[in-house]
Amino acid sequence: MPSMLLCKVNKRRCPPHDPYDPVTQGIPALSRIIAGAIWLLLGACTLTPSAAPPPTGTSTITASTTPTGTKLPSSTPTLIATATPSTPSVTPAPTVQSLKATVTADLLSCRYGPGPNYLFLYGLRKGANIVLIGRTDGSNWRWVYVEGKNKCWVKTVFLDIHGDWSSLPVVYPGAAKLPVSPYYPPTYVLHATRQHDQVTIEWADIPLRAGDEEDERMQHYVLEAWHCVNGQLLFEPIATNELTVTLTDQAGCNTPSHGRIFVQEKHGFAGPADVPWPAP
Repeated sequence: MPSMLLCKVNKRRCPPHDPYDPVTQGIPALSRIIAGAIWLLLGACTLTPSAAPPPTGTSTITASTTPTGTKLPSSTPTLIATATPSTPSVTPAPTVQSLKATVTADLLSCRYGPGPNYLFLYGLRKGANIVLIGRTDGSNWRWVYVEGKNKCWVKTVFLDIHGDWSSLPVVYPGAAKLPVSPYYPPTYVLHATRQHDQVTIEWADIPLRAGDEEDERMQHYVLEAWHCVNGQLLFEPIATNELTVTLTDQAGCNTPSHGRIFVQEKHGFAGPADVPWPAP
């Protein structure tokens, strides 16, 4: 090593290096040692990226939970969608609770029940101002309930009504009741049979004692029938002195047909007896 430095300082020609010279061979060996140390240091630095898998695992977990969480919104629209169709199925509330009206007939009968053959309560003169508070559940039956100390029923064609009578609340059957007879038992149905679209109902006789008729025109029984005709459920009170009635009842209505029978006498009504209605 000293001879080499002296050679360079004095600018003299130096003899070629002997690759096996321990002095000259020590320099490459030292370089390899330094290079190896640097390689180890660089290798130690590359250990840092090898610690990166934990974040990779973390992001994998996050990615797997995110799709799972997105299933929740998919169930929410389903619940909303199923609830939306049920809204129209809610029973419509009446738009009014009462309507004012004026009697247009010279003398209008106000009766205990919603029909011309129920017991008479009192008469209303032409020009009388009244308040209507209800109707039957039959949209075909144009009788309305009159407010007052003694509530009763009148027909709409003899009234000047300030509004739409069909917007009144349904009170019959329901809140409006027929006066009960304390003197007679109800009848009972003997038969209810069907022949195609004709239904025949027969019931037991409940004889009245003399003097218990309202007048000579009073009918002894009232059959209230809800029957299907041309796809519409009609309400029809049928008054009779007979023990059987035959009426038309077709298929095609959403609500099943049904009926009930009252015994009528001048003090009130006995019953009702429900009809075991034969299906179409």
